[in-house]
Order: sequence, then C-alpha cells, then structure tokens
Amino acid sequence: MGFECNLIATCDNPRPVDFLTPTQRQRYGGYPDSFSPDELARNFHLDEDDREWIAKKRRNSSRLGFALQLATVRFLGTFLEDPVAVPPAVLHALAAQIHVTDLTCVTAYRQSDQRWRHTTEIRARYGYREFGDAGMRFRLGRWLCALCWTGPDRPSLLFAHALGWLITRKVLLPGVSILERVVAESRARRDSRLWHRLLRDVGDAQRRRLDELLVPVEGSRQSRFDQLRKGPVRVSGPALVEALLRVETVRGLGITLPTAPVPPSRIAALARCAHTVKVSAVARLPVERRTATLVALIQSLEASAHDDACDVLSLRLRDLFAKAEQADRKARLRTLKDLDRAAVTLAEACRMLLDPSVTDGEVRGRVYAAIGHEELAQALTDVRTLVRPSDDVFYRELAVKHASVKRFLPTLLRVIRFDGNAAARPLLAAWQWLHERPDHDPPPTIADKAWQRHVIHKDGRVDARAFTFCTLDTLRVAIRRRDVFISPSWRYADPQTGLLTGTEWEAARPIICRSLGLSAQPGPTLDMLTQELDATYRAVAARFPANTAVRFETGAGKPELGLSPLDKLEEPPALVALRTEVKSRMPRVDLPEILIEIAARTGCMDAFTHLTERTARATDLRTSLCAVLLAEACNTGPEPFVRQDMPALRRDRLLWVDQNYVRDETLMAANTLLVAAQSRIRLAQAWGGGDVASADGMRFVVPVRTIHAGPNPKYFNRGRGVPWYNLLSDQGTGLNAITVPGTLRDSLVLLAVALEQQTE
Repeated sequence: MGFECNLIATCDNPRPVDFLTPTQRQRYGGYPDSFSPDELARNFHLDEDDREWIAKKRRNSSRLGFALQLATVRFLGTFLEDPVAVPPAVLHALAAQIHVTDLTCVTAYRQSDQRWRHTTEIRARYGYREFGDAGMRFRLGRWLCALCWTGPDRPSLLFAHALGWLITRKVLLPGVSILERVVAESRARRDSRLWHRLLRDVGDAQRRRLDELLVPVEGSRQSRFDQLRKGPVRVSGPALVEALLRVETVRGLGITLPTAPVPPSRIAALARCAHTVKVSAVARLPVERRTATLVALIQSLEASAHDDACDVLSLRLRDLFAKAEQADRKARLRTLKDLDRAAVTLAEACRMLLDPSVTDGEVRGRVYAAIGHEELAQALTDVRTLVRPSDDVFYRELAVKHASVKRFLPTLLRVIRFDGNAAARPLLAAWQWLHERPDHDPPPTIADKAWQRHVIHKDGRVDARAFTFCTLDTLRVAIRRRDVFISPSWRYADPQTGLLTGTEWEAARPIICRSLGLSAQPGPTLDMLTQELDATYRAVAARFPANTAVRFETGAGKPELGLSPLDKLEEPPALVALRTEVKSRMPRVDLPEILIEIAARTGCMDAFTHLTERTARATDLRTSLCAVLLAEACNTGPEPFVRQDMPALRRDRLLWVDQNYVRDETLMAANTLLVAAQSRIRLAQAWGGGDVASADGMRFVVPVRTIHAGPNPKYFNRGRGVPWYNLLSDQGTGLNAITVPGTLRDSLVLLAVALEQQTE
C-alpha cells in the first residue's frame, strides 16, 4: 500500500475511464456549495474594461446575465445550462459591482434569446475556444504525457491538472467522460514510452533469460522470479552469504538501464508492483510489457538486494561484537574471585610499602616474609590478566569467532563494493587490502588506541586477524553513521545523492530560503534561534519555583526531571447516559452483514476490477469480494466462508476472486470511495473538515523470522516486531498506511505516508 500499482491491465484492453467518484463527476463544471469573502474577491472581480462593456447593455437583466456568464466561464471554464444557477453569494457580489439592485430581474434572462448571443459575444471578445478545435486535444495530451512522465501519476490528480490547463488557456471544458479518456490515453502513451525505452538496450539473449525467470525451477514449485524477490529472513553467516549470492545473481543477469533517460520514479513504480503481484499475473502480460516489467524489477532488485545484504551484515556484525562483549562479561564474572584474591594480596603488599614505620631497606623483606615471592608474582600476573581496560574491544572472545567470519568474508569482499566520504577513506583503504591481500602489510591507520594493542605487535608487525576484526568493527560503525554507502541502493546509498551543489545550489538558494521564510545567510537565522532559546529557557526557569508539577528526583546517583501525572477526570453522568443510549440503539449484526451493507451504500466494491479483463464480471461478485476481504482481514483463510450451496461462496469462486480482484490498486481505489462516502456524512463533517490528519504507528509482534523486525522491549518484550504506520483524518477515516521496519525511525516514512495517499 501507499503507491499506485500500474501493472494491472494489458495493452490489449482499454484502460478504465471512470476513475472519478460520483461526487467528483457531479462537481465537474459546477459551482461549490459556498464561498468565503476572500474567494469571492479573488475569483469574481470585474475590472474596469468588464464594467464598461457590461454598462453598454440596455436592461438590468442583460447586464447581470452577461456578468454571470462571464464570471462563470472564467471560474468554471464552461457555460452553465442554466446561466443564472449560481450561488447567491456570487449573484450578490456581481450585482453590487455593476450596481443592479433588483436581483429578480435575472429570472427573465433564463428564457430570453439574449443569453445565447451573450455566449457567442463572450467567446469572441475574450478569446474562448472549443476543445474540439484543431490540435487542442493533442496539445493537452502531450502536456499530460510530459507531466505524468516525471510527475504525479494518479488519474484524479492528472484530471485536476488538465482542468487547470484548460481554464488557464481559455478552452471550454469538454464532457467529463471525454476528459477522463484523454487522461487515460496520456497515461497509456506514457506507459508505452516507458516500456519502449526500457527495452531499447535489451537483446534477445537477455529477453530469454528474463522469460526463464518466470518458469518454475526443476524440483520446486517456485520460479526464479519468486526466489529473487524473496529476501533473507535470518541473521547468520550462511544467511549473509545467501543474500550476497542473491546480489551476484541479479547482477549476473546483465540487465542495465537504457541509455535514454528514464525517470527513477517510473522504474520504481513498475518494480514495486512486480514485487507484490503473483508470478502468473506477470506471465500473462503482453510480451513488451512483461519484459519491461522484468527489466524494472531487476533494476530494483539489485538495489533492494544490496539493502537486504547490508541489513543482514549490520545485524550480523552487531550480534558478533555484542556476543563477544557478553562472553567477556561472563568470563569476567567467573574470575572475580581470583581477581579479588589477587587484589587483596597486592593491597596487603601496598599497605606495608606505605607503612612509615617500615624503612626502605626492610620493605622487601617484610613483604616476602608476609606474602611470599611466588604468591606476590602470581597475584600481579592475575591482576594483569583479569583487569580489562575501559576501551577494551574483547578481542580474545572475537578471535574465537574467526571461523564464522571466514564463512562470509570472502563472498562479502567479492560482491559488495563500498564507497564513502572523507571520514571513511582509511576504512576503504583497509577494505581494499582485505580484498586484494597484497604483499605489504595492511595500513594500520584504521586502528584506534583500543585496537592498536591487538593489531600492532611490539616488533611492529601487523596481526592480519586482529586487523580483520578491527576493519569489521569500523565498518559496523561507518554503516550506522552512513559514512560508507553502496550503489545501487535505496537505504544505503550516498545521502548526498540528488542534492544541489555548486552553482546550481547558489542559484536555487535564494528561492528556497525565501519560500521557507529564512535568510540566505545563516547568521541572522542562528541569532534568532539563539535568542528564542535563551528567552524560552529564562521563561521556564522563572516559572519553575512556582510549578508544583515539576520536580527533580535523584536516581542512579544523578538528578532526573520528574513530572506529576495529570489528575483523572471523572466522566460526567450525561456522557455515561449518552454512551448507554447509543449502545442500546446499535443493532447486533455480524461482520459480513456490516460489510455487505457498506458495500451497497457506498459502491466501494465497484473499485475491484479484474486483473487483465477489465470488463469481466460475475454474478453476486460483491458477495464473493466481501467474503475474501473478511477472510484476509480476520486472517482465517477462505474456509469459514465456503458454502457449496451458494455459487458466490464456493471455494473455487473465492480463490478466483482473490487471485484476480484483490490487489494494492483496487484496495486503494475502494478505500478512496469509502473516504469520500464518509466525508459526506453530516456527523463526520461535524468532527472535522478532512483537511487535518494525524500519523502514528501501532506496534505488532512478528511471529515469523525476518530481518526487518527489530527488538523493542517497551512494545515487544523479548520478541521482535514492526510498526504499522497509519494516517487518520479528523473525520475518522484511514487515508493511508504502511509497514515500517522495526529498526527504522517513524519520522523517515511520515512524508511518504502523507504524500502517497490517494484519497480526495
């Protein structure tokens, strides 16, 4: 979810041209219900030339009718069938500007022939043209093709852009179905252009290799297509090797991007759909589209395979060093008694050394007599052996794991090609040495003080094994800091890719700063933030003595800020009575009945279309769709809904509907219809206007193995889970949702959730 799937439909079947909701169709070429004073002033102002021309009309009805038609065609882009069917606010605003006080005079204008002469006059005087004029449809289609090639792809949004294009260029609006068809044709031409460019550099041998991906592997029910799409689910050395071999396999297909430029967003949209649909759906596509889809998938797969491999590598290195630290801690606990005994022995020796009554000549004899030479030497050896430095890297425990590292390190060095920023240059040099293994010693500059004691021997030689672990430790930190990156990749690419630099940034900098309300120079902005921070701090500090809800508590040897919880508010009796009354009025119905009723009221099931046959329908399809959706939502499978005595609920019908009708695109289209239907309910309108939404994540424990589920003791106890991040409007409607990896911050996906929602 969260994107529009363009994979459905084939070239042999026309695209649907009924993507607008009934409400949007009703509003096409019509006035909204109300206007604010600012909107009236911006859209219905008559300039001096308009008023002079209108003043030449003899009757008040003609002057007011002419003004109404002129304002209507400017605002709506078309003439109304009833020229005086405008909102009262518009009628009053125009009448006041041309000094007509009797508004009832306009009634006669509706039946007069003058209205038709005024229509012709407005077209000629103000330069309005028909949509059917030569070249007009071609120009709009070409503009829409360019727009959806690099910009928005949603049909309803393209339709809105087409409306603006026509109104701006004084082209009278065509019928709603004609404009829908133009939008659909533009998207179809865009897709054909995309497929042609993706296939430009693909040879016959590569086409055969791509088609072989869809054939089941011998001895398995899965195809290579399914195997390549499936990422790693475990964090281990063998899993890392498999993830790296997956990268190598995708890279070995030899599919490269075409030399002609193709927007990455178009490739990503095509590839995202190929990631989600069944292999049979891809196999049924026409040859050109199927091959283009596979090319886009391979391009995306190399990036996602890189990401999966880096995820497993990062988690594997984290576990490796964490387990080494844990093993060192356990070993240290086992030797605490020996350390305590040695420390007591040395403490006794030091007490004698510091005793002022013992002369310097007597110290050694006293110590040997009380403790003994061998026992003192053993205590010193035990302390040196058992004491750990503060920056210890637990190399003794790491060295034991060298065999497990050797399982994945050669493949990792062969497959992954790291790049990095200036801070990562020593790491890249060390990585190159590990890959090439030249005759000279490795560069020791990567080793910090903690690692130098293990990497560099006393005679100056470099320990290759310790150097390997030092490099892996540095790589682990560099990946987390994004000092190193790989290409192609989605999550581990160069963070500065795509940023404006040099003269391009200097040219765009004033515009961007002006749009954000910031100064082009950082000094004034930093000074303002400094003053604001200082003023806020002083205001909080001044109110602190009188604020009884804030206090400092001492915990773990340091002060901590504590806040008193809010007092509980008791529910008023009226609210309790209202809740009881509402609950008593709610009928007791089953979930299937609710879904069937909502489907009948909203028509949301009409959004579910066949995967390839757009006109394919079946008797009682709505019942089958409701059963399949409930089976998916309740995670029960189709069995509880199978009824052999009802054709709509037979097992083969439900499986056919699930295979061909339920997918991301149809689910989003149905959700769009549901949101539009709820926005028309008066109670929902009382809750809010639908322009405000809140985003938050719900955490769920993941019972299966996956590298994308992360630990979070606050939510998952000892398990792992993922957040389900959703967008909820102030009318109580779900606008969009997306599953977020458990280790990813919610803020990184908030913008995608907001921008990729498809509702009105």
